[in-house]
Amino acid sequence: MQFTLDGETVTARAGTPLAAALLAHSGEASRHTASGAGRTAFCMMGVCFDCLVEVDGTPNTQACMVSVRDGMVVNRQTGLRPLGGGNDVRV
Repeated sequence: MQFTLDGETVTARAGTPLAAALLAHSGEASRHTASGAGRTAFCMMGVCFDCLVEVDGTPNTQACMVSVRDGMVVNRQTGLRPLGGGNDVRV
């Protein structure tokens, strides 16, 4: 499978959790907090929320809970992102 990460083509096996594919690709942070601290997958089971990325335009997606799909577009998140639902609450 191939997907893009910040515009770069990445290859991974079908069924691989996105977080594992990101770690295998570079090991770099998958997001940065508002203060600039790097974060990446830690628990790999959806508890820590350190692997949040934008997938196909949807922010705050837990990369450990999503399998790689051919053609998916992934972007690292930086800073605060809206929670959605039409309100101004931010994480």
